[in-house]
Amino acid sequence: MAAVAVAGLAVTQVASAGASEERSRPVHDKTLQAGLEELVRDGSLPGALMSVRNREGRVTNYTAGVGDIRTRSKVPSDGYVRIASNTKMFTAVAILQLVDDGRIALDDPVEKFLPGVVRGTGDGATVDGRNITIRQLLNHTSGMTSAMPLMPKGILPIKDRYFDARELLDAALTQAPTFAPGQERTWSYSNAGYVLLGLVAQQVAGRPFAEVVTDRIINRIGLRETYYPGPGDRDIRAPHPRGYLPPKDDKGEIIAGELIDITRFDPSIAGAAGKMIATPSDVNKFLVALQDGRLLKPGGLAEMRRTVAAPGFPEGWRYGLGTIEMKLSCGITAYGHGGDADGFQTRAAITPDGRAVTVAVTNDEAGRAEVLTFFDKALCATK
Repeated sequence: MAAVAVAGLAVTQVASAGASEERSRPVHDKTLQAGLEELVRDGSLPGALMSVRNREGRVTNYTAGVGDIRTRSKVPSDGYVRIASNTKMFTAVAILQLVDDGRIALDDPVEKFLPGVVRGTGDGATVDGRNITIRQLLNHTSGMTSAMPLMPKGILPIKDRYFDARELLDAALTQAPTFAPGQERTWSYSNAGYVLLGLVAQQVAGRPFAEVVTDRIINRIGLRETYYPGPGDRDIRAPHPRGYLPPKDDKGEIIAGELIDITRFDPSIAGAAGKMIATPSDVNKFLVALQDGRLLKPGGLAEMRRTVAAPGFPEGWRYGLGTIEMKLSCGITAYGHGGDADGFQTRAAITPDGRAVTVAVTNDEAGRAEVLTFFDKALCATK
């Protein structure tokens, strides 16, 4: 589950977009439309969709390719997609809201909220919640495993399997830590750490994590096309393009020229690290609300954008608390995230002056570099 763009400590005020100015208009940037069409030209990415909110609050939606390779139907404009690790932004905001409320401190140990729960077993015997802080989970410096031990052979064998968050955590606790928590100059992206944060938020708020996100974020800022799927929910609300993944041979190598429809599966394997579904325009609305202060106090947003080095990420990228700082080719720093769930690849970010872009394509294992290059171009555009 990859990520994309966010940084800077200064809180920049962005005008809140009302219903009238958020409405899509048929004014397309021809260069961006051509770039989106180039992404799908060879068919490895069947469909692409993008929503752009310009600096004045006007929204334009773009599509390219096909929404279904069998029927050759069009990609639905601003359709629902699995936003994968963009979910981490929502999880981080939920935690930081509890920090704003004085119910959590970023440097509190996990043990304070889940006593006796975080104790490693087997190879993970040294993992201990008394030595891991909330901040370390948020910025991936806890040392918790980057592995997903419950899906060793990918999504297909478990696509209809439901996983409870505690089951995900217990499996992660059998894995050796990547490094000691907070060890100098160490960073490792961990979905398990965000599953654990979901359990912390649930414990502190006294409600299921899905309710915490829905009540404190989604409903609070009026995101009508964003949701946290409930237990057993394997579908995506309509309209949506279909998501695909390439088949692999016995050696794990991709079989070129073929695609498997993986639109329907149980996303519980990702939990608070990557379970959510939304439309591109709604993700942009979330980014605007985050930046203009409707979700966090200035101090909370500043903490979110305090970054650490993120080895393995592209040059110029750093990780904050559930958000990434990304230096764009045009010299601007954008703020956001991104994610890869089976069948969908998404990238989302906002610039300091309020230009928000969310791009989604319907194969998470192809064209990643090309998508990032196009995403950078879309954020740097002036229209």
